[in-house]
Amino acid sequence: MHQARRPHEEPSGWARGSPLSQRVQWQRQNCPAWSLTAVPVPPAGMNAAVRAVVRMGIYVGAKVYFIYEGYQGMVDGGKNIVEANWESVSSILQVGGTIIGSARCKAFRTREGRLKAAHNLVQRGITNLCVIGGDGSLTGEQVEQHAHLNVVGMVGSIDNDFCGTDMTIGTDSALHRIIEVVDAIMTTAQSHQRTFVLEVMGRHCGYLALVSALACGADWVFLPESPPEEGWQENMCIKLSENRARKKRLNIIIVAEGAIDTQNKPITSEQIKELVVKQLGYDTRVTILGHVQRGGTPSAFDRILASRMGVEAVVALLQATPETPACVVSLSGNQAVRLPLVECVHMVREPLTFYPPSNLGPYGAFPSRSFESNLNTYKRLAIKLPDDQIVKSNCNVAVINVGAPAAGMNAAVRSAVRVGIADGHKMLAIYDGFEGFAKGQIKEIGWGDVGGWTGQGGSILGTKRTLPGKSLEDIATQMRKHSINALLIIGGFEAFESAVLFADACGRHQEFCIPICILPATISNNVPGTDLSMGCDTGLNAVVETCDRIKQSASGTKRRVFIIETMGGYCGYLANMGGLAAGADAAYIFEEPFDIRDLQVCRRHGKMKTTIQRGLVLRNESCSENYTTDFIYQLYSEEGKGVFDCRKNVLGHMQQGGAPSPFDRNFGTKISARAMQWISTKLKEASGKGRRFMSDDSICVLGISKRNLLFRPVAQLRKETDFEHRIPKEQWWLKLRPLMKILAKYEASYEVSDSHQLEPVHHRGHEEPAAI
Repeated sequence: MHQARRPHEEPSGWARGSPLSQRVQWQRQNCPAWSLTAVPVPPAGMNAAVRAVVRMGIYVGAKVYFIYEGYQGMVDGGKNIVEANWESVSSILQVGGTIIGSARCKAFRTREGRLKAAHNLVQRGITNLCVIGGDGSLTGEQVEQHAHLNVVGMVGSIDNDFCGTDMTIGTDSALHRIIEVVDAIMTTAQSHQRTFVLEVMGRHCGYLALVSALACGADWVFLPESPPEEGWQENMCIKLSENRARKKRLNIIIVAEGAIDTQNKPITSEQIKELVVKQLGYDTRVTILGHVQRGGTPSAFDRILASRMGVEAVVALLQATPETPACVVSLSGNQAVRLPLVECVHMVREPLTFYPPSNLGPYGAFPSRSFESNLNTYKRLAIKLPDDQIVKSNCNVAVINVGAPAAGMNAAVRSAVRVGIADGHKMLAIYDGFEGFAKGQIKEIGWGDVGGWTGQGGSILGTKRTLPGKSLEDIATQMRKHSINALLIIGGFEAFESAVLFADACGRHQEFCIPICILPATISNNVPGTDLSMGCDTGLNAVVETCDRIKQSASGTKRRVFIIETMGGYCGYLANMGGLAAGADAAYIFEEPFDIRDLQVCRRHGKMKTTIQRGLVLRNESCSENYTTDFIYQLYSEEGKGVFDCRKNVLGHMQQGGAPSPFDRNFGTKISARAMQWISTKLKEASGKGRRFMSDDSICVLGISKRNLLFRPVAQLRKETDFEHRIPKEQWWLKLRPLMKILAKYEASYEVSDSHQLEPVHHRGHEEPAAI
């Protein structure tokens, strides 16, 4: 095994640090073979990774092989190792599981089994191995490390329990399945005034349980990392009865399958049910979600994550030398990174080798700062302190929704109200945006008033696009009348513009000299100062789900091209990311100008010669003044006569509706809690200085940048904003355009730069688009 030689020797003088453009050229000329195998228990999203590896591998000129049935197929060889082509991975993005199958393999854990596997790889000239799996599959890679086989891993697991990555492939889809079940159960539980105990998967990791508890506002959650304190039985029953006393008609308790108490004894869902029935007499039901969480259609996030990881894995193999150790492709913020595989596996497994302190759970500590932050946020929102334990601040904080409705707004309001009350503030709700603000539609809102808001779509407070410019005098009067000391504005670009107006008016109205925080909430994702906005994930999933249904409708008719128009104003986020997640042939956006040559119908003609015989084109609603959806539809209809027909679909406001996705619920909850902490700090700083208080960072946008929540002063963000088109001047997701084009088989050539970025070499128009 260790004596095997590469089938294609690299040119002399090739060394680590040589320009990657040379590496790509060498790869294309010598055409080495790559193989791809998958995880024993495949989560949703794995097929997107398979598709990305195959198509990126073919793009750089490599032969790509499927290894069916995991390591077992590698050991058995024969028909289990088959060369893949471009169409082998068509129409698989929306399919759960993995098309290449998977199986556990005892033989691979023996030396004889590994020798057979190595022989099968060498026999086919396979020099690069890409493994998609969890910690079990990736541990198997370690024995494959020898001098002439380059190995790259991608993490696929619903448990999100692999160290070194923020999110594993399949976790977001599992959260979608959990929240779908919780939302359905809550309706029946409310009708019958029942208590439901839901058990979710995760082994010894409580990520799914904790995040789903945050997303649905559960009454109690049991986690392996944070065993409940002694006497938890009595405390939980008191909490449940208090919630019922506040006229809450249902209770939701979420249990991680690995939950334990301080004595390391398991806490089971049946045990909790018996306790509630015995102590409180509530009608209680148990639901064990089981493998439902592993199945179903992948979410948009998982498709994009898997596609990015797959392309990054190919780039890593392009860079690898015979001495390069195996690595795992991970996600850090919104950046793809590579980490040493062996170190990551040890980080996962080492904590399980010692007996943990009784108060910390099986890992001996919280897995990450974000996990601890999530847990603290959940506790603050779930448990209301007695009034005599809350120190009053004598400050009034108002919350308002502005702009178009976006999923996650209600979760953000709930979080702000409860954290504000816990900090001793009087919370005021402003109804119907700035129009309602000017008219005095302001009421105090309490802890129980926001119960059950997390899963509600739209805006319960009401929202308008109207800016405060013409009503500044009336708004100032209302702020004075209600003694508003701080303002939380939740909304889209209108919220940002209103903050700019308030900053400009501070000299005329001292009422605006208070802490003002803007939380971005829009499906367009066009607010400066943040990578993502509340609502954009829900909107993106609506786009992708619709594209899936449209593609399915075309499976019988064949020879049909669909043109889909998305919302977003001048921001092409939904069109671009929707095109990547849905496997579109093209996505036309304002940020990347295009002309009539980019609309050439001959590309659609070529696709109709394949076995797929259908096409999908996405168009941002404001991408071009002249190349409208109707124009493209009429062009394709005329030029495609006799070859294909054309249909158009304007998605419209369906992208703003529906229940919020798990991401938007949690993002809204956490970002709003952080905003209230900032407001409380600012109010303490202003204490003793009088009502008038203003500094350079008193009016801020709270956004997410990479993996951090950052407050950015509005004055600073002005310079980074294109006010005419209502978009930031720089947008991170534009870096993913080459990835979408490569996977859609554009002819435009890209090479990998030394900074790991895909950069265009030159533009030669487009070739026949890839199969969807």
